[in-house]
Amino acid sequence: MSVAFNEQGTMLCALNGGQVNGVHCYGVDQKNGLQALNGTLRSLGLNQTTPASGPAGSTSHIIFSEDGKQLIASIKGTPPQPGFLAVWDVNEDNTLSPDFKQIAPGKDAGVGFDIFDMSGGAQNSSKSSVVPIEGQGATCWSSFSNKTGNFYLTDIKTSTVTEVNVDDNLKGTIVKQYPQANNSATIDNDIVTIGGNDFLIVLAAGASTIDVLSLEAPGQAQNIQTLDIAGPAKSAGLIINPNNLQGMTAFVNN
Repeated sequence: MSVAFNEQGTMLCALNGGQVNGVHCYGVDQKNGLQALNGTLRSLGLNQTTPASGPAGSTSHIIFSEDGKQLIASIKGTPPQPGFLAVWDVNEDNTLSPDFKQIAPGKDAGVGFDIFDMSGGAQNSSKSSVVPIEGQGATCWSSFSNKTGNFYLTDIKTSTVTEVNVDDNLKGTIVKQYPQANNSATIDNDIVTIGGNDFLIVLAAGASTIDVLSLEAPGQAQNIQTLDIAGPAKSAGLIINPNNLQGMTAFVNN
């Protein structure tokens, strides 16, 4: 479902869905490729099937904490039950703690976005919260812009980009919303920095396009480009089903 490198690029962890769900990590060898690491195969114990069912109750995303000492996986909820974060400690020998710690949001997360306070480690905090987005349908993806200091969330049902600020006290507020083309189904997104400027790259699966927004300043995102996927694919003899379009990661060749 998702993979993540540590900051040094020496360790890669994969989050798996389906009946045998959990995480497994690998050492990165420049010559021999990925080598499975002992003590990193850990189960989530979710009630899942193969192929995986969902989206409700399925695995979602995996990241390392900024200091590399924790591995964090997000798990979707099954309404009315909210999802949670599964957190493993990463030991000095690159093994993972035998069991994960579970961190849950304060209430049903299907109303907007979650803010988790991780300053005290893997534990629930009174500063963690859920912030509603009025009229949202399925807000599921987010990226952070270092230039604006804000997060950008996409909603597949309303085809809307929502800009969010989280202050030093972890209070979340909505800065501005940017409606995209009707029924374009904005899903995965990423932010890329080129020449000191940040750009939000959004997969609009319903329209089989990629939308690009320039992030000039807080509250000033502007659509600057729409890249058609279906046309070039058809010319190459490929048939694209919008329901199968998923995933967005931007790479910059320096």
